[in-house]
Amino acid sequence: MTSTDSAQQPAKAPAKDPWDLPDVSGLVVGVLGGTGPQGKGLAYRLARAGQKVIIGSRAAERAQAAAEEIGHGVEGYDNAETARRSDIVIVAVPWEGHGKTLQSLREELAGKLVVDCVNPLGFDKQGAYALTPEEGSAAQQAAALLPDSRVTAAFHHLSAVLLEDPEVDRIDTDVMVLGDKRADTDIVQALAGRIPGMRGVYAGRLRGAHQVEALVANLISVNRRYKAHAGLRVTDV
Repeated sequence: MTSTDSAQQPAKAPAKDPWDLPDVSGLVVGVLGGTGPQGKGLAYRLARAGQKVIIGSRAAERAQAAAEEIGHGVEGYDNAETARRSDIVIVAVPWEGHGKTLQSLREELAGKLVVDCVNPLGFDKQGAYALTPEEGSAAQQAAALLPDSRVTAAFHHLSAVLLEDPEVDRIDTDVMVLGDKRADTDIVQALAGRIPGMRGVYAGRLRGAHQVEALVANLISVNRRYKAHAGLRVTDV
């Protein structure tokens, strides 16, 4: 190649800084299952950080009562209205009702960025253990049921006790974020970073969600053994 040929080659774009995340402060976040411990805790933390948050429940009255308890401008509606009013929708419903709930909201969730944080778990005398959905994971089930939505997975490893405790100012933990479109995972990482002490870390495509969901069973064992509210930190990142 001559020097002239070399000069005509387009300059290679610099690599994107993985921590260059978008501003998500103006987005409305809906939480399906926002009256349960995990959903309610996430709603509280995000609203306390200044995010506009709506919580959903099968019964609007129940959601409204929980929203008043949370404060910080949180509003409550039924699940369908919550989905319609939100830019980002966090799915925090019990695993047993996961598929049925999402199937019923397919139209309302079309075009939305959906963040699934559901952990398929079973419990017996030996403690918690991971279940394997037919689709591979709860997040993959969500993607199959919501073909017109942008599905990601995140917020699996958070202690509801810490999330709901108003005396806890910081939650020092990383949030593993999975998805097939980097622009979507960037948004979810940025959303996690709105909570003091928390950091969103890209952890691969949606097909890897099963092992992230399954790890919750191990954290439950850690918490029981050490009387703790364990989270995760990714080192050297």
